[in-house]
Amino acid sequence: FREQPIFSTRAHVFQIDPNTKKNWVPTSKHAVTVSYFYDSTRNVYRIISLDGSKAIINSTITPNMTFTKTSQKFGQWADSRANTVYGLGFSSEHHLSKFAEKFQEFKEAARIAKEKSHEKMELTSTPSQESAGGDIQSPLTPESINGTDDERAMPEVTQNSEPRAEPTQNALPFTHSSTISKHWEAELATLKGNNAKLTAALLESTANVKQWKQQLAAYQEEAERLHKRVTELECVSSQANAVHTHKTELNQTIQELESTLKKKEEEIEGLKQEIENARELQAQRDSLTQKLQEVEIRNKDLEGQLSDLEQRLEKSQNEQEAFRNNLKTLLEILDGKIFELTELRDNLAKLIECS
Repeated sequence: FREQPIFSTRAHVFQIDPNTKKNWVPTSKHAVTVSYFYDSTRNVYRIISLDGSKAIINSTITPNMTFTKTSQKFGQWADSRANTVYGLGFSSEHHLSKFAEKFQEFKEAARIAKEKSHEKMELTSTPSQESAGGDIQSPLTPESINGTDDERAMPEVTQNSEPRAEPTQNALPFTHSSTISKHWEAELATLKGNNAKLTAALLESTANVKQWKQQLAAYQEEAERLHKRVTELECVSSQANAVHTHKTELNQTIQELESTLKKKEEEIEGLKQEIENARELQAQRDSLTQKLQEVEIRNKDLEGQLSDLEQRLEKSQNEQEAFRNNLKTLLEILDGKIFELTELRDNLAKLIECS
């Protein structure tokens, strides 16, 4: 494939809500692979991410793009072509910083490529007008649909650019030749005539611009759909190598896990022995607990009996106190009667003595 991945990472993908332009809408349920791709044919850098077979990011990097870190683990950039803002949530600040560095690096490379493309267009604008022969190139070509902004701008620059009077840098070595100079003058005159023809044809074609725009929109939509499909297939193919590498890493990880598993099994055997001992202790504890419960039940019965005896004792004490009080009363009455009998005896004795 002409497009190859040059850097990949994993992140959660978001897009700005097209209605509110404020809230983030997640486009992936989990972290997915986000890759930078380089098209050596068109000298274009793109950011591509797939969720299964669906392309959730297909963004071409342009010099006017800016990647902004909004937090320690989140960054975003705006894509005017897709009319949206992409957001990426990373697992660590290091992954975010690495992605931002690559974004700046490829953005600078895109800027340099754009400048070189403009220089090349300026150097080739004169020959391209000569080869046009007064015919207007239709804007509905595949290059104008699927190409970059620089490629789409090439036909317009060719038609509207004024011929340069001075020679280009590539022509400087030939300025010393009078023959070449005359040849360039003839070429310039021819190009002026062709430019006049192109201008007249351009004015004539403005009546069909609306129809061309409609056809262009339809072609662009179809081309974008096909391009996305190709991108998905390319990304799936490029991810095969990553899957193979990931498989190797998983095999190494499995070996490490198997070694760890053996150690864990030994630890488990020791834990099983400890569990058996713990079960025996638990059985003893249950037996003691049952005995303790029986003792507590007997203790409660004894407490009930003790409480009953205390009540009976208290009742008996109350009865004895009442009996004592009754005896004291009887003694007092008896003392009174004895005193009265004594007096009566004394009186009788006196009467006997007097008689």
